[in-house]
Formats: sequence, C-alpha cells, structure tokens
Amino acid sequence: MKTKNKIYNVSEELNQVFGAHGTESRKEAERQAWEEYNAQILLDARKQSGMTQSELAEKIGADKSYISRVERGLTVPSISTFYRMVSAMGLSVELR
Repeated sequence: MKTKNKIYNVSEELNQVFGAHGTESRKEAERQAWEEYNAQILLDARKQSGMTQSELAEKIGADKSYISRVERGLTVPSISTFYRMVSAMGLSVELR
C-alpha cells in the first residue's frame, strides 16, 4: 500500500494559532515564548550549579518564592537582578 507524504507547513500553523508576523497577537506570543525560554535557561543553570532555590535567593537577597516565579516564567527579573542571579551561580553574561 502506498502512502502519500504530507508536508507540514510550520509557518502556516504558527500564523493560524498566533497570527501573522507583525501582528500584536504574534508579538505577544513571541514575547511569552522568550520569557519561558529565559526562565528555563535560569532553571537549568541553577540546577547545573548545584544550588537550591533557597540558596540562590539568599545569595541575591530575595526569597525562594521569587526564584520559583522567575523559573516558571511568571516573573521577569530586572536586568540587575538577572545579573545578580547569574553571578551568584558563578556564571557570566556575554552580550553580542
């Protein structure tokens, strides 16, 4: 039995779900995606450093619930707090 290969158009799917490029709905979806991506990077970095949320919070002068909210993408840290978090984990940020 012969089957047809169906080509899946990811761009079309994204347009249908989030709106076309440049629309407010697409910009909002992209913003949320970046926030979740950055939250995951911070979560992975903390775990890789062997620190608990409580330990990281103590090092930056915050509470554990704040770290939890950041790692779940519910709170976006200010740039200064982001740098403090990164530094507390023994990492650095490079801008290009």
